[in-house]
Amino acid sequence: MAARFYAARGFADFAMTYVREARYAYLRWGADGKVKQLEQSYPEFKKQEPAPGPTSTIAAPVERLDLATVIKVSQAISGEMVLDTLVDRLMRLAIEHAGAERGLLLIPRDGDIQIDAEASSSSRDVIVHRHDAATSRTAVPESIVRYVMRTHEHVILGDASAPNPYSADPYVMEHRRRSILCLPLVKQGKLTAALYLENGLAPHVFTPDRVTVLKVLASQAAVALENARLYRDLEHREAEIRSLKDQLYRENLALRDEVDRASMFEEIVGSSRALKAVLARIAKVGPTDSTVFITGETGTGKELIARALHKRSARSGGAFVSVNCAALAPALISSELFGHEKGAFTGAVQRRLGRFELADGGTLFLDEVGELPPDTQVALLRVLQEREFERVGGTQPIRVDVRLIAATNRDLTAAVATGGFRQDLFYRLNVFPIEVPPLRERKDDIAMLVEYFVQRYASRLGRHFHSIGKKTLDLLVGYDWPGNIRELQNVIERSVILSPGEVFAVDELWLLTESRPAAAATVVPAPTPEGREPRSEREMIEVALAESRGRVSGPSGAAAKLGIPPSTLDHRIKALNINKKRFRFRRTPSSDSPKSPSESPD
Repeated sequence: MAARFYAARGFADFAMTYVREARYAYLRWGADGKVKQLEQSYPEFKKQEPAPGPTSTIAAPVERLDLATVIKVSQAISGEMVLDTLVDRLMRLAIEHAGAERGLLLIPRDGDIQIDAEASSSSRDVIVHRHDAATSRTAVPESIVRYVMRTHEHVILGDASAPNPYSADPYVMEHRRRSILCLPLVKQGKLTAALYLENGLAPHVFTPDRVTVLKVLASQAAVALENARLYRDLEHREAEIRSLKDQLYRENLALRDEVDRASMFEEIVGSSRALKAVLARIAKVGPTDSTVFITGETGTGKELIARALHKRSARSGGAFVSVNCAALAPALISSELFGHEKGAFTGAVQRRLGRFELADGGTLFLDEVGELPPDTQVALLRVLQEREFERVGGTQPIRVDVRLIAATNRDLTAAVATGGFRQDLFYRLNVFPIEVPPLRERKDDIAMLVEYFVQRYASRLGRHFHSIGKKTLDLLVGYDWPGNIRELQNVIERSVILSPGEVFAVDELWLLTESRPAAAATVVPAPTPEGREPRSEREMIEVALAESRGRVSGPSGAAAKLGIPPSTLDHRIKALNINKKRFRFRRTPSSDSPKSPSESPD
């Protein structure tokens, strides 16, 4: 119509353009009669048709065009390993270059025929849909497809509306398609799938030459589909293996956690007023999801308090994951807490879950949280605010549901003042503080703890004691215990091993030996600014506090200068009633500073 319109008005070039487009469309549909009719009606068309060159595709015969296309398509298909992408590409190319209106990729499964993909041509594009359901008789000529799948031979109907062996098929009778082609996709004698194509506009669309080209395409597609499915199965197995490895890692961590818990005393032992106050706070905050901040000297049992909080919460059925931040190298803390992806850094040979992921749905206990480096403090603050993080080397955010319990034996208030710890993170952690009292403030509990540890280690070592010597008990109660419960535990275990009789006894020299390093450290002189030697313990501590601007812990703190543990120095500061805050803005203590009544004379 358009060609006649422009030809009648003298626009011969426009008219011939439309004639060429019509002839090419008829060639694609296989309407050879229409092609001959156009050539007879427009004899000048064949005269003006240029000779095909070595690289020509538009003017090349349709068989040569399809063969060249299939060679390119075969290369593209053979290199595609993602199954969804491969199926989409295969169906588009089959529709575009076979002259079909509709196509199906059919999969045999448990005796049924399943539609894996369906493609249909529109005026501008080919639309492909993936399916996952068995076919119905109204969707495909089932008799044709079953024959192809059974015999591995193709079926072609030049004019399906004419009488043929499959005329009685319900689909053929209802839809009256003109051209039908069904090809088997076979690899090494095994049927992989079947490719069904149809055209309802013209008969004889699928010419012998096109069928030959489509067979080449089908053979390439069979290999590519099988490879893509094997690759998909391999990915699924790898994902399953990763999941099992992650589960094994969790179970291994839980088992180690159980072993660690068995090495500690299972219950909180004691009935002193100081301990009862702590237990009362545990009972109040335990059932909530609030963040708890546990403080106390080293060896006081902060992890035991954290476990008690976990047991009394709604998360008691989940994991309790414990991390000692001081025991990790600064470069590995982020990887340990948040996990890492494969190849994130040298040595990251596989993906690893972090402690936050392992504690999802449970409780994460961060011991010695004051030792976290600044960059990890920022990441931890984000997790507390947003409840999400990224693995090291990863880009995808991971959401977790974790209750956080933190603990430290440092004075984080002083660390915040000196810039060693983030103030915003401190406020996030310090939601519900619990201070664990040192053992010297729980003198009433020492007898119960001694009895508990004696029974525990005696049972483990096959020993039996009738009683505990009164002298030993008085010695233990009178000792100051700078190492707290951990020190008591070690002394009891050593005494159980070495006690010769059936009465438990502790050698008094052991406690003197335990306290000797701290006692010796108190006599190390520290020069005063005036050049004279300090004459008392109080003066030595004040000089060290002045030089460290009131800091106790850390490499430049007063404890490091005196060569004693920070917990011991804190105890002596309290015993001597020294106000360490007054040294924050002083370099040296005043020589005529007022002395407290507790200070001994020279």
